[in-house]
Amino acid sequence: MNYFPEEVLEHVFDFLTSHRDRNAVSLVCKSWFMVERSSRRSVFIGNCYAVSPDRLIARFPRVRSLTLKGKPHFADFNLVPHDWGGYVYPWIEAMVKSYSELEELRLKRMIVSDESLELLSRSFVNFKSLVLVSCEGFTTDGLAALASNCRYKFLKELDLQEIEVEERRGQWLSCFPDSFTSLESLNFACLKGEVNLGALERLVARCPNLKNLRLSRAVPLNVLQKILIQAPQLVDLGTGSYIHDTDSEDYQKMKSVIVKCKSVRSLSGFLDVAPHCISSIYPICSNLTSLNLSYATGINGTELTKLILHCKKLQRLWILDSIGDKGLAVVASTCKELEELRVFPSDPYLLGNAAAVTEEGLVAISIGCPKLHSILYFCQQMTNAALIAVAKNCPNFTRFRLCILDPTKPDAVTLQPLDEGFGAIVQACKGLRRLSLSGLLTDQVFLYIGMYAEQLEMLSIAFAGKSDKGMLYVLNGCKKLRKLEIRDSPFGNGALLRDVGKYETMRSLWMSSCEVTLGGCKALAKRMPTLNVEVINENDQMDDILGDDQRVEKMYLYRTLVGRRIDAPDFVWTL
Repeated sequence: MNYFPEEVLEHVFDFLTSHRDRNAVSLVCKSWFMVERSSRRSVFIGNCYAVSPDRLIARFPRVRSLTLKGKPHFADFNLVPHDWGGYVYPWIEAMVKSYSELEELRLKRMIVSDESLELLSRSFVNFKSLVLVSCEGFTTDGLAALASNCRYKFLKELDLQEIEVEERRGQWLSCFPDSFTSLESLNFACLKGEVNLGALERLVARCPNLKNLRLSRAVPLNVLQKILIQAPQLVDLGTGSYIHDTDSEDYQKMKSVIVKCKSVRSLSGFLDVAPHCISSIYPICSNLTSLNLSYATGINGTELTKLILHCKKLQRLWILDSIGDKGLAVVASTCKELEELRVFPSDPYLLGNAAAVTEEGLVAISIGCPKLHSILYFCQQMTNAALIAVAKNCPNFTRFRLCILDPTKPDAVTLQPLDEGFGAIVQACKGLRRLSLSGLLTDQVFLYIGMYAEQLEMLSIAFAGKSDKGMLYVLNGCKKLRKLEIRDSPFGNGALLRDVGKYETMRSLWMSSCEVTLGGCKALAKRMPTLNVEVINENDQMDDILGDDQRVEKMYLYRTLVGRRIDAPDFVWTL
């Protein structure tokens, strides 16, 4: 295809939406590399310290959409120190000079300051979308700056997920100018402070293309009712507080309004809810394809089950384990189109949670939902027989994450390790790309993973294994593995140092509370200078306290093109 003009190649490349496909195309020849370089509009960076902003700009000079991740995944479980790093300001500062056409920025586990948001809002004329997931560091002042500077811009999406924002004033919504009408998606469900309800109503009223709206618990039912009158076109709705007397005038108005919301396909929220109010949403349930009730702790299992009976078209369901095994059986018999299921613990500390789900609910789902390909399942117990049945019923899993609340619990019936059950999963599910293990496990399960999980890209291990052999089975067998995260497992220097070349093909390795020593980490860093090996010790100065034979509490290894980072705090030692 070298004889095609560059304009034709660029047009062909535009049909490649996968980052991997674009990367592969750029390796064919020099001319394709140059065309792909100049035509790339969207870039994904899975580790903000793997490459510098300057290298990104030099490699792709015309980027309009950037997705950037900061802290390791285990930060979601409070295993990464708060001020470890992941600052977005240097990236925005660099992009201001070179990416004047930037339209979209998606950040995950990054530190985002108010100054970052203000600089972002002032600098990109065509900026349209900001998505922040599990980020930290900013206040409502930053959001106010972002809103205020929309006067001459065309912001379409502001999405805040899993974020704790410091409240300085509840008026940030009123900072959107009266001339601002371009909003299509707004999610501030995670905010906990006051909301200017009048400003919210006016904003919704003047944005005719608003399709996605997720509200915080500070937005009461009577205001939601007014919003739905103004925006009957909503497709994705997240309610705030859903509490009211069923005999009240406001509740009766809500029932009459919600019947007219024919376009809603995704429903979430119910952060504060009165169970007796749930029946009011039944009229829109028949069209739902997505339902997220993972924060709806006020809905009991009986009400959840009644609600599910009205949701026959669901493809995606996030729910609490208070639904129980019987409720999951109802899901299995009702939701035949289900593709993704997440069951979260309503009582993660096992304080009187008799309703938590077990292997029975998982087996029922696997029988009734043949299209299921992604699951996250928190449960009280599991058995090998159940996992073998699930593997047989649902061989199309691409993501399988099982979390037993007691992470070292054996088979609930035979008291044997769960090796054979997980072995059946990896053997049957040929397309499995992400796997999280739980329960009593030996090295045998890792032998199965190394033998059969040919497409596996991310593996999470906790409280598992017996020796270094387990980790070696995975590293030697899983050729496509990109991220490996391990905690509280007996793997040490022998596994870490046996085949260090493997790490050049991976994005990262996290090990905490394992048997790795400081000397092992030093040896790895010496042999692999293209890797950053970070030892994290929040309690002591490692130079003075740790000897080479002492275990490190946390080690984070990742591939990088730019060497050690310059913003590491004192408790992070880059070897």
